[in-house]
Amino acid sequence: MTGFPLPPNATIGIVGGGQLGRMSAMAAARLGYRCHIFSPEPDAPASQVAAATTRADYDDNAALLRFADAVDVITFEFENVSAEGLDLLADRRPVRPGPEILRISQDRIAEKSFLNEAGIGTAPWAPVSSMAELTAAIAAIGLPAVLKTTRLGYDGKGQALIRTEAEAEMAFGLLHPKPLILEGFVDFAAEGSVVVARGADGTVSAFDMVENRHRDHILDLTLAPAPFDPALRETAREMARLVAERIGLVGLLAVEFFIDRDGRVLANEIAPRPHNSGHWTIDACPASQFELHIRAVAGLPLPPAIRHSDAVMKNLVGPEDIALWPRIVATAGLIPHHYGKTAARPGRKLGHVNVLFPHGALPGEFGIQAALGPLAGGTDQ
Repeated sequence: MTGFPLPPNATIGIVGGGQLGRMSAMAAARLGYRCHIFSPEPDAPASQVAAATTRADYDDNAALLRFADAVDVITFEFENVSAEGLDLLADRRPVRPGPEILRISQDRIAEKSFLNEAGIGTAPWAPVSSMAELTAAIAAIGLPAVLKTTRLGYDGKGQALIRTEAEAEMAFGLLHPKPLILEGFVDFAAEGSVVVARGADGTVSAFDMVENRHRDHILDLTLAPAPFDPALRETAREMARLVAERIGLVGLLAVEFFIDRDGRVLANEIAPRPHNSGHWTIDACPASQFELHIRAVAGLPLPPAIRHSDAVMKNLVGPEDIALWPRIVATAGLIPHHYGKTAARPGRKLGHVNVLFPHGALPGEFGIQAALGPLAGGTDQ
């Protein structure tokens, strides 16, 4: 087993083969590391830029152990992997972030409990295992509210907005598996996030808070920095730092926030991995979220999470967006990132574009739309 910090040419194992693993592997290569991907997917985006791939199901214990024996440290690039599988890997190699952190992020009840115990505000919530518990939770929290699965939800899946008792009963019957969680509906003015890294030595580096705008429940635009009051942005950064320290993070995580109409900052979710809302850092920062992630995993020193430019990130989602690729690469000012996916399914993230502006000069709405050129369009917030 190689010690820490990892020397050049050591191998970092990444569980998951998507675009987050792809961009992590690219950052690792620049720092002199090789990456070995574990994914069931043929021709996974991360495999295209990695030194090796183990193609197997996430519950294939024999394959997991072979993978562990071939690497020096292990991380993961999305949450819908088995914490039990990571436990198995952790018996052979260090796993960063650890399986216990993944368990918290995978379960909304555990996640909300952790945040509240850390003194971080969230929307009111209650666990729901039966219609009787749902009725009691509605009485306590009120309507409208959002009923969600506790596990495996993403991009708006696994949840239902309920406005009436009849809708509540229908949603309870449709959402699986149980238990569920009822969350009070936040009449939010905006959504934001902070990406934060923490090294093995306890050093914490947090990027600026960004604003996130969605289309069809999928992230569409990220504005960096968020055009919010500076004190509010710093409050969110301090919350993210607190989460990283309390949870014992070694690696990277994102904290997603709601900003309500009264200006309160409420934590929504945590994701212990690189995050879609941090893609702007690739081009606008001396060290991107992916570099900070790899540095933390490899035991290298963490640089400050600073930006040299303001930025807008635009996701390329589905066949409609990726069809614009020829125009995107021909448009000055657009910095394109293609994920190497061959199937352009509706709702699938296929790439993104970054646009840079001078530090402190993020434009208003018309300026942003003008800079996006062929990608200009609205969001549903």
